[in-house]
Amino acid sequence: METALFDYELPESYIAQQPAEPRDSSRLMVLHRADGRIEHRIFREIGDYLRAGDLLVANDSRVIPARLHGRKPTGGEVEVFLLRQRDEEGKVWECLVRGRGLNEGAKVHLSEELFAEVVAVTSAGTRIVEFSAPVHPYLDALGEVPLPPYITQYTGDRERYQTVYSRPEGSVAAPTAGLHFTPELLLRLRDQGVLFETVTLHVGLDTFKPVQSERVEDHHIHTEWAELSSATARRINETTLAGGRIVAVGTTTVRTLEWAATAAQGLDPYDAQVCPWQRVAAFVGDVSLYIYPGYRFRAVDALITNFHLPRSSLLMLVSAFIAQAHPEDVDAGRRILLAAYEEAKREGYRFFSFGDAMLIL
Repeated sequence: METALFDYELPESYIAQQPAEPRDSSRLMVLHRADGRIEHRIFREIGDYLRAGDLLVANDSRVIPARLHGRKPTGGEVEVFLLRQRDEEGKVWECLVRGRGLNEGAKVHLSEELFAEVVAVTSAGTRIVEFSAPVHPYLDALGEVPLPPYITQYTGDRERYQTVYSRPEGSVAAPTAGLHFTPELLLRLRDQGVLFETVTLHVGLDTFKPVQSERVEDHHIHTEWAELSSATARRINETTLAGGRIVAVGTTTVRTLEWAATAAQGLDPYDAQVCPWQRVAAFVGDVSLYIYPGYRFRAVDALITNFHLPRSSLLMLVSAFIAQAHPEDVDAGRRILLAAYEEAKREGYRFFSFGDAMLIL
């Protein structure tokens, strides 16, 4: 399948620069994937589409202050952007660095107490950086919470770029589908009988990168660390056996759950012989599941997501999810999704991380 098929035009005016206030006042497009029918609602009304016994599963990863500023011994300015921790102690990280001459052996002064040295250059052009001490205790004082590059006008509280249920730190970008939830909305859903559980997937920057290969199938997906606890796996399996729906909050949750239903059990995610619904297994480790049209979902019944960038792997994942309702037409999901995006533009929806939401049933 050609990557260009997942392109669409989006004027900058549609890219949300400010989050909705309150969080649950963002708009909600409800897309019925079987027939492409669309409803326009407000996010706080999402309970109208959920029922007792459904299980919301969300990614609870918290965005770290990943952007650090320092200087070389010569005085030149350096930016070190933390991507992924590479050791148990927290001293060795894979990073993006900005500055001249930052090759192997280069040293960076970050504060009176914290120094860093580039110990390797990866094939992807990132740097493996070793800090003089575990870096986490310094992040609140030295780091900045990064916003996506397309958000250029926001100057408000950076806590607004965290979900209200975020806990373990490790992401460099927010799992943005969860930004619409408020504590009050979660309580109302609980009173309605909707269950809530979390998984953890530390989101990397590659999540948002456009697919560069000409063919969708030739793209190499990035790897991210994730965890699905045994208690959450048991709740998911019990919910499905009882007839409840698994409602994934965001594409990172989808990839975690689908990995738990396939690769975590030694199964090939694209093996057509695997049953349509597969029990999920607890796991801790790397996830590198690339979902595009043709994939058969095993764990997720409904999806809450935002409006995604053109040519992104996230757009392909959502297309694949919609296509699940059209087993004889692998391209149906893409057509339905892009038609919904065109309606979203006509109706004035806001796109990307601070934008509005979709519920796909």
